[in-house]
Amino acid sequence: MSEGRTGAGRTGAGRSAAGGRLLTFTAWSVLVLGLWLWGRQLTGVPVPVAGQAGGSVGRGLPAAHAPLAGALPQRVDVPSIGIQAPVVPRGLDKDGGIDPPPYDSPGTVGWWDKGAQPGTAGAALMVGHVDTRSKPAVFYGLSSAQPGDKIRVVRADGSVAEFTIEDVQVYERSAFDAHKAYGQRIKGRAELRLVTCGGSYDKVAKQYTANVVVSAYLTGVGVRPGAEA
Repeated sequence: MSEGRTGAGRTGAGRSAAGGRLLTFTAWSVLVLGLWLWGRQLTGVPVPVAGQAGGSVGRGLPAAHAPLAGALPQRVDVPSIGIQAPVVPRGLDKDGGIDPPPYDSPGTVGWWDKGAQPGTAGAALMVGHVDTRSKPAVFYGLSSAQPGDKIRVVRADGSVAEFTIEDVQVYERSAFDAHKAYGQRIKGRAELRLVTCGGSYDKVAKQYTANVVVSAYLTGVGVRPGAEA
């Protein structure tokens, strides 16, 4: 599986464009996501095996947990790849794509606040930059995640929604399918998508050729330390 990386030979302008292109290619698909997938509550998307375009989810993954009541996300952790980042709500920009976190906050993850809240029924979407002008950003190592890895979302009500990754996909721009990438796979299930740039960097187009999409589903719930008091 190819990964988005900061190109050693890229110019500063190229890096700036790359860091800011997280949703250039996905602007259309995210708009479709908001107005088509969630708006119509599409379900029944085939669950692919990691590295494949279709098929059944890998064996040995835990059963899904019942969806939780709504609560705003505050932090997302992916312990297996060292991600621990604050989450900020984001809307749509003037071009109809999700407005990503500011470039001066490369360690921040954006959550599309018009979609599902993480832990509730539906597919919640979080986005993060893969790199900046000079260094890796929050989702630089996202494509290294593996099925079975945990994603924990700390929520404003003191709960911690624990998701289990079921697959990691690289969707090429030339054959992007928003339905497969973002559609809720099992009706009524609480799901989560983490999205960043992937593939190779196209110096002519000044953008990455693909997106990395990590798909996970709710498998447990805990309490944030100190929230009991």
